Amino acid sequence: MITPHGGSARDLLLTDARLVGSSGEPVDVLVREGRIAAIGPRLAASGRTAGVDRIAMDGRTVLRGLRDAHVHMTQWALTRRRLDLSSARSVADAVALVVQRLAAEPLGDGPLAAERLAAEPLGDGPDRSPVLVGMGFRDGLWPDGPTAARLDEGLRAAGHGSAPVFLLSGDLHSAWLSTPALRRLGRGDHPTGLLREDEWMPLMNRLEHVPAQRGDAFVDEAARAAAARGVTELVDLEIDDNLRSWRRRVAAGTDVLRVAVGVWPDHLDGAIARGLSTGDVVPGTGGLVTMGPLKVITDGSLNTRTAFCHDPYPGLDGTGEARGRLVVAGEDLARLMATAHRHGIASAIHAIGDAANTLVLDAFEATGARGSVEHAQLLRDGDAERFARLGVVAGVQPEHAMDDRDVADRYWPGRTGRAFAVGTLLRAGATLAFGSDAPVAPLDPWRGVAAAVHRSRDGREPWHPEQRIGVADALDASTGGRATPRVGDRADLAVVDIDPVVADAATLRAMPVSGTLLAGRWTWCTLDR
Repeated sequence: MITPHGGSARDLLLTDARLVGSSGEPVDVLVREGRIAAIGPRLAASGRTAGVDRIAMDGRTVLRGLRDAHVHMTQWALTRRRLDLSSARSVADAVALVVQRLAAEPLGDGPLAAERLAAEPLGDGPDRSPVLVGMGFRDGLWPDGPTAARLDEGLRAAGHGSAPVFLLSGDLHSAWLSTPALRRLGRGDHPTGLLREDEWMPLMNRLEHVPAQRGDAFVDEAARAAAARGVTELVDLEIDDNLRSWRRRVAAGTDVLRVAVGVWPDHLDGAIARGLSTGDVVPGTGGLVTMGPLKVITDGSLNTRTAFCHDPYPGLDGTGEARGRLVVAGEDLARLMATAHRHGIASAIHAIGDAANTLVLDAFEATGARGSVEHAQLLRDGDAERFARLGVVAGVQPEHAMDDRDVADRYWPGRTGRAFAVGTLLRAGATLAFGSDAPVAPLDPWRGVAAAVHRSRDGREPWHPEQRIGVADALDASTGGRATPRVGDRADLAVVDIDPVVADAATLRAMPVSGTLLAGRWTWCTLDR
């Protein structure tokens, strides 16, 4: 039966369980004081288990709890309520989805709209009327380009001409706005209504200015949904003062995940002043929140054609951004990383294009900093070996390969054999850490595991199957480095109904999770107990 979230930790005996990665007979797993005290056959018959709660696994598989190494938690929590544009294949498709939403839920009208971001006022300007926010359009392959004029035309035809509509791209690096929305940002004279990179990124957070209590409730709901997928830990790289936000959330009762909080350059001095190094527990969080890495973005994205590459994008030759956009110069990046490193703070550096990845690896080598390259989507030959030699973690999101395979074929022609090159990185000896980059992809590590193992989705042929990796390696990359539980480990565990090693592609992607433990405390459970 489905049981409530949370509750206090109890000493437990998980009986008749199979450990992931083990082909032996079922075992019992004894949990005492939040850690694994023993693993072995027939522990239930020993005197060591007197007085503990016994939970029958009935042959289910137990593995260490899943870890999403790259999340933007506030944005993900809000996106779960936003209009989903991912199915749009043209401007007309996207406009039709907007009109359908407004017809079903007029802005600020009715109880459903009151529960959605569409009913939230934007920013801190004098106009506090509702707005509609959509998320997930990918125009890289569209036959026509998004413009405010096209969006306005469709809205007027449906009787919604005054609606301020903000449509965010799937990669978050651009936004498509109606004219009323542009006016809300003081950009009513924008020539196209499609804001890209530094035109958009500084404005994006204005869409997240919901009241703190309400936003935290959305985050709590998203955290519990993650726990239901076996997640026990994540790295939150939200563009925010994450240290303050997560202290507030834990105090309010969000206690189903461990969270490492990233810090952006604007907040780096504050973290240093607090004396926090990466891995340190943040005071006032009961041990659930730790200091994470410095996060810096160095280039754009593939779909927006701004990822910084060694070779030009087709059709952009001769333009000022034919090779994409470098956001942070190499010397400035090295200075930030060196400052963080001196104070014990690791670095998590966004790099998508191959030129950006080369530049970031150069900065790691020059500074001796530790940490990860986040995304590492396109690599120059030989740079996978540099990850291994420098000890730099490849923070990759395998599901992005499934989202972007067609746009990569178009804009990185002849180079996709080294795109999303998880197999190459693993064979080179690099350490992999899988994430979702939610909301760019859903916060569900099983999707990333399936993408890495099968390089396919929706029945399509595998894309560059030479980059596939084994289930065991994919699970290790999704559990902080080792999926199989051991005695002495913290009892952060996931219980799944089917052994991932033998699951087919569809089952692996939608893996049924029947229980999640955080230090021996159930954060999700459908088992009789």
